[in-house]
Amino acid sequence: MGFGSYDESEQDNQEYDTDFEDDEGVDTAENTHEGEVEYEFTASNDELLDRLKDIKTDENT
Repeated sequence: MGFGSYDESEQDNQEYDTDFEDDEGVDTAENTHEGEVEYEFTASNDELLDRLKDIKTDENT
């Protein structure tokens, strides 16, 4: 057999372990957070738009 060759009879004999244990994996509720977030913007809309233009210009160079 050359490199990359395989015995086609082995293709049908493959077994997969699909039993998942409850203790395996990630608990998605483990890091849930409750609360509020407040944002205070000190820049004007024009300042933010100018900054966005600068960022887009920097990305294209």
